[in-house]
Amino acid sequence: MKRLLNTVFVLLFSTIVFAQEKPVKIVFDVTSSNTKVHESTIRHVKAMSSAYPDSKFEVVMYSGAMDMVLKNKSVVADDLEMLAKKDNIDFVICEGTMKRHNVDSTQLITGVRSVPDGILEIIEKQKEGWGYIKESQ
Repeated sequence: MKRLLNTVFVLLFSTIVFAQEKPVKIVFDVTSSNTKVHESTIRHVKAMSSAYPDSKFEVVMYSGAMDMVLKNKSVVADDLEMLAKKDNIDFVICEGTMKRHNVDSTQLITGVRSVPDGILEIIEKQKEGWGYIKESQ
């Protein structure tokens, strides 16, 4: 039921935001280690970026979401790498999280970049007028 409500919320939010005809910018916050959250995040970004190609999307991962961007652990590696090639989609991982998990950049899926602090990245995007979606299960 919670998953259904989350999906309905994202679709409703998308419809309201994109009813305005100008492009928008949305930052997705992913902290969960739950692979279902990783899959739904990719599904949301894929659908929204396809439907609204002039808009910008950034997925910021930190805390428990480390495995989402690791070549040998991610359940969404292929889709993430494909989406990262698009000019309007960015995937970033917190360097503090990388350090806590003893991960270096060679272990990341191609196209994922790191930022010094995931939370501050989100705050900066919001200061620039980006919309915010917390991905959860």
